[in-house]
Amino acid sequence: MMKTKVSVVKDFVIGKVEDTLFSSFIEQLGRAVYTGIYEPDHPDCDDKGFRKDVVKLVKDLGISLVRYPGGNFLSGYDWKDGIGPRDKRPVRLDRAWKTIETNQVGIDDFYDWTQRTGTRILGAVNMGTGTVQDAGDLVEYCNYPGGTYWSDLRRKNGHDKPYGIKTWCVGNEMDGPWQICHLDAHDYGKKALEAIKMMKWTDDSIKCVVCGSAASTMPTYPEWDRIVLEHTYDMADYISIHRYFENLGDDDDFLASFYDMDQFIKTSTATCDYVKALKRSKKTMMLSFDEWNIWYQKNQTEHGWEKAPRLLEDNYNLLDALAFGGMVITLLNHSDRVKIACLAQLINVIAPITTEPKKGSFVQTIYYPFKDMCRFGKGVSLQPVVRTENKITKSYGEVPAVVFSAVYNEEEKTVTIFALNTSKNDDSETEIDLASFADTKLSYWSVLCGTDLSARNSFEKPDNVKSEILNEGVLSKVEQNKGVYKIQLKKASWNVLRFNIC
Repeated sequence: MMKTKVSVVKDFVIGKVEDTLFSSFIEQLGRAVYTGIYEPDHPDCDDKGFRKDVVKLVKDLGISLVRYPGGNFLSGYDWKDGIGPRDKRPVRLDRAWKTIETNQVGIDDFYDWTQRTGTRILGAVNMGTGTVQDAGDLVEYCNYPGGTYWSDLRRKNGHDKPYGIKTWCVGNEMDGPWQICHLDAHDYGKKALEAIKMMKWTDDSIKCVVCGSAASTMPTYPEWDRIVLEHTYDMADYISIHRYFENLGDDDDFLASFYDMDQFIKTSTATCDYVKALKRSKKTMMLSFDEWNIWYQKNQTEHGWEKAPRLLEDNYNLLDALAFGGMVITLLNHSDRVKIACLAQLINVIAPITTEPKKGSFVQTIYYPFKDMCRFGKGVSLQPVVRTENKITKSYGEVPAVVFSAVYNEEEKTVTIFALNTSKNDDSETEIDLASFADTKLSYWSVLCGTDLSARNSFEKPDNVKSEILNEGVLSKVEQNKGVYKIQLKKASWNVLRFNIC
């Protein structure tokens, strides 16, 4: 049995948790859009062809922004192909993913979908084959009220009111040689600066995200980020970072993925602050972690030119969900600088939600810690002071066996503790000290764990893995003395504990 103590002090504020930290991503890739969100011949679709079961699951998650339309797809995409009457839209080759794009869903249709799901769009402009003019025209089409060519075309296409898309990604992963029209850092920085100028001259209320590194493993990282920021620092509002993780055969390493993510954020932040000093700027650059998830890239398969093929459809197990929980904790613990975070992706493609054409849907194991984050992560993040045992990993050396984040919601008068016990062998006898909050009461405790870490959900067993909410009888037996609680965190478990402030 391990011994752990965590102290949460009201004044140890990391930063405000923006609602944009609870965001996701849909790309015109695989079945994310077609038979994912849009399936007009599905027996339970609405008048726009959107699947009602998916709308409900997305609404239940409570996400804010959805990044659209890409992704690698973005760098070869002409947004004008996706507007106007559907029967007149061109069918194109999507060279990024070697598929056939029918363009039956475009920016107008996606906006309609966000109105149903209660989400907002994190827009994206093409910095591959696209031009600076294209970027400005798209912002005009989406955000300008009317009386110009592009805004009046939007109105003609059925949307009288502007969409008010307030945040835009200026390209996608332009540091990657796999990207259509890949640019080096200087060329991208120059092009991105001109695109931002055009976009903000069209709508001066928007914010822009420039492309940072596609992964901490890129040979150009973090030099790419530095160079791009030196070109764009005065005009950009965020720089993006992307990172995916997978189990390469060592469970302890995999469960410590949070450590790699933490170091990535710290290095990216330091790079931003270097450029801030270089520029003698008063502005602090924020991070948009607009692609993160677990992705088994080794599972990619060859395919021909198809419409909406089954691509990157990982089926996550319990171990994946636990590693995912560590990433949730890391994002919350960096809420002072990470202001946007998009789980990539949302439906079918490395996603928490899986659908079957003309049939039903189910949620993957990672749905639960993501929903916990979206539901209970609102407020200000506090810096927990943790004393716990360390474990040795091959890739990262010593890392803490139990990790925490804490969020204080003054309006709701709650403190939420997110806790991950990464040990596969030992429970943790844990002391939680909330004495700085006066009187508190444990009101909610959910646990995601199990004896079989390889267990998964499926259409046949949709609830095989899910969080268990402990009942009032269990909560009432938790030992508590003057704001100090003694609980037991099960081995290999994801925990959410909510405390009411009396």
